[in-house]
Amino acid sequence: MTITLAELGFYIIGLYILFLTPGPVWVALVARVMSGGFAQAWPLAMGVAIGDIFWSVLAALGMGWVASSFGSAMLVLKIVAALFFVWLGVTIIRSADHKITKDRKLTRPGIWAGFVAGLIVILANPKAILFYMGVLPGFFDLSRLTAPDVVAIGAASFLVPLTGNLGMAFFIDRARQLLSSPNSLRRMNLAAGSLLILVGLIIPFT
Repeated sequence: MTITLAELGFYIIGLYILFLTPGPVWVALVARVMSGGFAQAWPLAMGVAIGDIFWSVLAALGMGWVASSFGSAMLVLKIVAALFFVWLGVTIIRSADHKITKDRKLTRPGIWAGFVAGLIVILANPKAILFYMGVLPGFFDLSRLTAPDVVAIGAASFLVPLTGNLGMAFFIDRARQLLSSPNSLRRMNLAAGSLLILVGLIIPFT
């Protein structure tokens, strides 16, 4: 491998930060968990993650060829990557109050329907490859990529959305189970009420 563990680590951190940006997949995960629990959500997460492997590897190979074929391309790609992150950040801030639109195709019940929906939402979106084309040059020297490097990039691009989406689905499912249990809900209300009373008693002495 020519890429270092530090470079790969920064790439993974970058992917996780970008994962935290809400989108249609988040809406689909929440809808599927609320309607059928974790069992309805993991196929969607798997489909999305496999789609991310495809686009990340395609971007790495394509941009790697460009970087190795043209001498000054790597510097240009890094500048483009930096501008891409700035543009993405500004776009997210500007649309911070916008509602996320719901795609009914992503919320159809069933394991196979969930997997296919997750795969399609990535593969049918040309913005996905543009995203990876903009991200990869900011973390790696694409002109020196080897087969193990591409495998490592693909693995990271698979694991980040998979673990992120599965983790979110798990916690939503736990919250759903908690709120659907009368005993658990009663304990939560008793604890919250007790804490509020405690705060009320403390305030006069502060």
